[in-house]
Amino acid sequence: MGFDIYQVAAFTDRPFGGNPAAVVPLERWIDPGLMQRIAAENNLSETAFFVPSGTGEWQIRWFTPNVEVPLCGHATLASAAVIREKLGHTSWPIRLHSASGPLNVDVAGDSFVLDFPASRPVPVEPPADLANALGCSQFETFLGRDIYMAVMADEAAVAGLEPDFALLARIIEHGLVATAQGDEVDFVSRFFAPAIGIDEDPVTGAAHCLLTPYWAARSGKSRMRARQISRRVGDLGCVDRGERVHLEGKAVFFLSGRISF
Repeated sequence: MGFDIYQVAAFTDRPFGGNPAAVVPLERWIDPGLMQRIAAENNLSETAFFVPSGTGEWQIRWFTPNVEVPLCGHATLASAAVIREKLGHTSWPIRLHSASGPLNVDVAGDSFVLDFPASRPVPVEPPADLANALGCSQFETFLGRDIYMAVMADEAAVAGLEPDFALLARIIEHGLVATAQGDEVDFVSRFFAPAIGIDEDPVTGAAHCLLTPYWAARSGKSRMRARQISRRVGDLGCVDRGERVHLEGKAVFFLSGRISF
């Protein structure tokens, strides 16, 4: 048994930047337990698997090293890059069917544009011990779907976070994004999800489904530039379209190979 596999850095135009994802094209679905084991072996934030479901359409699933997740932006962008560059698909946009509904992906020059469901965050009380987990007490707390958001005073506050990941994993079931107005872009962020096996994700498309509506409402701008200021750094174009958001970014191929066992 064997499958092709690609590693692609998403939301970057340079090697060793952005967020690396593994992508495994399949002709038909394989056992979910096997997909989970492959994702664990890859040990990247996400591994995407997809199968064709019609002309210009695929079904897609995403796995962290620990669990399957309902939505992943960077591995979707990476999958679109594989579909264009490795599978030779030339008719765009395409449609990817997922646990979060249909996701359209288009191309704009050498970039990809993801059409994702918006998540409008609402203010909430912070979970107990969140300030201790983040090592910071000055923030406002919001919740959008299953992602918490901590809005901080400035970019330096986000950059300076040194979370207690063990404590954060106990109090945040899925993930938390810390964000602030950017010094050079409209807003910056960092994303932490130790409970699902990702201490810090380099660039997180799903988090921008709530970051985009929040910062659009706060800034009065529907089109913005965002930067995730993890060690690898990633850049995104973000557009608030009401019930949907558009996330734009580039992709860089790192390796191609073959899984065999």
